[in-house]
Amino acid sequence: MKRLHLKIYGLVQEVNYRTGARRKVHELGLAGWVKNMPDGTVETVAEGEEETLNQYIQWCKKGPPSARVEEVREKWEEPTGEFQGFRIK
Repeated sequence: MKRLHLKIYGLVQEVNYRTGARRKVHELGLAGWVKNMPDGTVETVAEGEEETLNQYIQWCKKGPPSARVEEVREKWEEPTGEFQGFRIK
């Protein structure tokens, strides 16, 4: 198990990014959260198997059809096991 913290830059708010992320996470069986940040970015934390988290990264680099992702910064951390499901904050 791993924990992944991502910050996504670009046109990622008001384009259903968080809803798409939640859909992808449910498909992959991950747990965590996603939220819009005041600086216009989207931040997400997810826990699961490394291979599955890598699939999530690939989705986040593209996002939903109306998003224009410019950059995804990733930080790998030790899992805490605190998440039950995935939620939009």
